[in-house]
Amino acid sequence: MAVDGTAGRVTRRRLRTRARLLDAAFTVFAAKGFGHVSIEEVCEAAGYTRGAFYSNFAGLDELFFALYAQRAELIAEQVSGALAQDGPDLDVAAAVDRVTDVLLLDRDWLLVKTDFLVHAARDPDVARGLLEHRARLRRAVAGRLARARGHTVLPAVFGDAEDAAHAVVAAYDGVTTQLLLDRDAEGARAWLRQLLTALLTA
Repeated sequence: MAVDGTAGRVTRRRLRTRARLLDAAFTVFAAKGFGHVSIEEVCEAAGYTRGAFYSNFAGLDELFFALYAQRAELIAEQVSGALAQDGPDLDVAAAVDRVTDVLLLDRDWLLVKTDFLVHAARDPDVARGLLEHRARLRRAVAGRLARARGHTVLPAVFGDAEDAAHAVVAAYDGVTTQLLLDRDAEGARAWLRQLLTALLTA
């Protein structure tokens, strides 16, 4: 029993260490950019040694992908939860309100996300992971729109729910890019709400 208890404590401690490294990396990457950060800087920000870093991550690429995956999963879960509240009928305006209220429109995250996009564009292996996370977000939207088919009319310009989901994600991409430049999170949220309502209203 003592061995199991010790293993549990080690696992919890390792999870805490990993979480602190990810939080510290987020702050450092947002401030300096992925290509300008060293392992030592992440360790210093987290209050750990290089040994603690390497017990959790093989290098900065793995850490960066874990950080992106963590936030991307959160966004997909937020969108899925916001869209799951209606019955078969989809109240587009109410659903858009819920989605835009929960979507992560944080400038530091967008800086990290943009760095990751550029990194993925140069590395096919990273790109595959990025595409899968983006596909999960689209599937969450497309699945909800498909369930509403027959109850809610979507604009005829969209051939199917998948097309509409692509448009929703593209709108999010465009608004978040603008947010990086004008630094107006509330304005971006209001614009996203208007844009999604226009896209999804027949």
